[in-house]
Amino acid sequence: LMDELVIIEANKYIKRDINPYTISKINELIQLNDIITLKSILFQRLSFGTAGLRGPMGAGYNKMNELVIIQTTQGIIKYLEEINENNKSVVIGYDHRELDSISSKSMAIVGCNVFLSQGYQVYLLNDLVPTPFVAFAVKYLKCSVGIMVTASHNPKQDNGFKVYWSNGSQIIPPHDLNITRHINENLEPWQLYDYQSTNAIIKTNEVANAYYNELSKLSRCRETNNNNAVKIAYTAMHGVGTRWIVKSFELFNHSPLILVPSQCDPDPTFHTVSYPNPEEKGALSIATSIADLNNCRVVIANDPDADRLAVAEKVDDHWYTFTGNEIGVILGQNEIIKYKSNHPSSSNSYQAAVLASIVSSRMLKSIALTEGFQYYDTLTGFKWLGNKSTELRQSDPPVDVLFSYEEALGYCISDIVADKDGISAAVVLTELINYLYTNNTTIYQHLNDLYTKYGRYVSYNSYLFSYNNATTERIFHNIRYQNSDSLNYKRVYNNTTITSIKDITIGYDSTTIDNQLDLPITPDNQMIMFEFSNGCSVILRTSGTEPKIKYYTEMVYRDTTSSSSDLLFNLISFVAGVIEETLEPQINGLVKP
Repeated sequence: LMDELVIIEANKYIKRDINPYTISKINELIQLNDIITLKSILFQRLSFGTAGLRGPMGAGYNKMNELVIIQTTQGIIKYLEEINENNKSVVIGYDHRELDSISSKSMAIVGCNVFLSQGYQVYLLNDLVPTPFVAFAVKYLKCSVGIMVTASHNPKQDNGFKVYWSNGSQIIPPHDLNITRHINENLEPWQLYDYQSTNAIIKTNEVANAYYNELSKLSRCRETNNNNAVKIAYTAMHGVGTRWIVKSFELFNHSPLILVPSQCDPDPTFHTVSYPNPEEKGALSIATSIADLNNCRVVIANDPDADRLAVAEKVDDHWYTFTGNEIGVILGQNEIIKYKSNHPSSSNSYQAAVLASIVSSRMLKSIALTEGFQYYDTLTGFKWLGNKSTELRQSDPPVDVLFSYEEALGYCISDIVADKDGISAAVVLTELINYLYTNNTTIYQHLNDLYTKYGRYVSYNSYLFSYNNATTERIFHNIRYQNSDSLNYKRVYNNTTITSIKDITIGYDSTTIDNQLDLPITPDNQMIMFEFSNGCSVILRTSGTEPKIKYYTEMVYRDTTSSSSDLLFNLISFVAGVIEETLEPQINGLVKP
C-alpha cells in the first residue's frame, strides 16, 4: 500500500512540474521502482525559514527547482493577502548557478510569472546581480517584497531563495512561519507558468546606477585614491562580483585591481574550489599566488553573490588573512572616527550607533563606548542587524546607524542597504588601506594600533560538521539537562567556572532574577552562550544553512606585551577543552573541517 501511495505522489509531482529535466528524473525513479528515493524527495520539503530556502538543486520537494519556487511564491502571495498588503510590487534578482535546465535564472523567471499572474508590478534584475542590489532595490523601487535566487557561498550543487521585506531587510519571525503555512496550503500550481521567459520590467541598469549614486557619497578622498600607494588583487570566487566591483573602484577613483583570471568570471562549476567560501582555509591561495606574481600587498575577495568581503595582506614574507572580526573592528572604528570629524562635539556623546551580532567580537562595543557612541548587539544574522538598524533610524529621536557587522565577513556601511554588502565594504576599506599605505603603515599595523588603544581582543572561531540532526539535538539536550528531567547546566568546563549562561534557544539567562532572557528566542536554532571566570566567552550554535555546529570564542587581554600568537594559542588551548566536554566530538561522530 505504501509503495502505491509513493507512486501516486510521484505522478502527482509530474503533473505539477514544468521542467522536462526534473520530470525525467522522477520518471526514471518510477521506472526503477526506487521507492526509497522517491519517498525521501516527495514526502519531505525544503524548510522555509528566515533565510528563505536553501538546498541542493534537483527533482523533488526537498530540492531547489521551479515547482518548489512556484509553491513558495504562491505561499508568499497568499500571506501578503492575509496581512492586507496593498503594495503589489516585487523585485527579483538572480545569480549564475545551474544544474542542467534548473538555474537561478529559471527559478527567478518562474517566480516573476507567479507574481505577474496575480496582478503584481514585477521588476527583474536580469544580469547576474550581487545580492546587495536586491536589498537596495526593495527600498529604491518601494516594493513590498524582494527575492534573490542564490546560494551565496554554498557548494555548486546548491541554490537558494532569499526573501526581503519592504524595509530592505531579510524577513524575521513570524513571517517565515506564516509563509510556510500558506505554502503548504497552496501546493497545487494555480496555472501553468513559463520558466524560460517573462514580461517583468527590467530594472538592472536603473537600480545599479541608483546604487552607485548612493555609494559615491561614502568616499571621503576621491581625489587622492589613485596615488598607487598599494596594489590590490581581487577574486570573485567564480561569482558575480567582478563587473560590479570594477565599476565601484572606478567610481571611487581607486587604482585598477589585479584580477585573478581563473576566478573572476561567473562559473557555476566553481572549478578551482570545492567550497566557494572565502572563510574556508586555502580559499584565497590562488589569489595570493596571483598577488605575489604581480607584487600586490593586499588581496580582497567577495563570495559568489558579493555580499561578503575577505581581506589578506602580505606581512613580512607571508600572507595574513584577517578574520571577520578584525575587518569589522577596522571598518567600524573608521566610520566612528569619520563621523566624529564631521560632527564635532564637546560632550563626546553622539546620537549615532554601531551594531554587531552577539557572536561577533566585543571589541567594537569597547570602541563605541570609549568614543561616545551607542552600541547595540542582536541575534546572529543580518536579518536582525538590518531590522534593528531600521528601528533605530526611525526612533524618536532618530539614531544615525553608521555601521553593522557579523563575524562571518558581513559588513554594512551607512544606510545604502539594510543587509551585508561586500561591494561597499570593499571600496570603503580600500580607501582606508590607501590612506594607511600613503602614511607608511599597513592594515596589520593599524589593527595592532587599535589593540594598543582599546585592548587586545583575541578571537577564535571554528566549527564541526554534524551530519545527523538527531545527534545535534541530543548534544544540545545533554548540555542543558545532563541526564536530568529539568534544566541542569554544568557550572564548570575545563576546570574553569562559568559566570554566565544565556540560552537563546529556550530564553534562559542565568544572570537575571527570573532567568528570563532579554533577547528574542530562536526555538528552531540551537544557541548557547557561556562566559567564564577567566574572561573567555564561548558561543555554541547550529548553522541555519549548513550541517555545522559552530563555535565562537574570544578573550580580552589588557596586557599587550605578549605576542598575538601566544595569546591565540592560550585561547585555542582553553577552548579545545571546552569543546571536548560540551560537544564530545569523537563520541558523537562530529567531523573536523
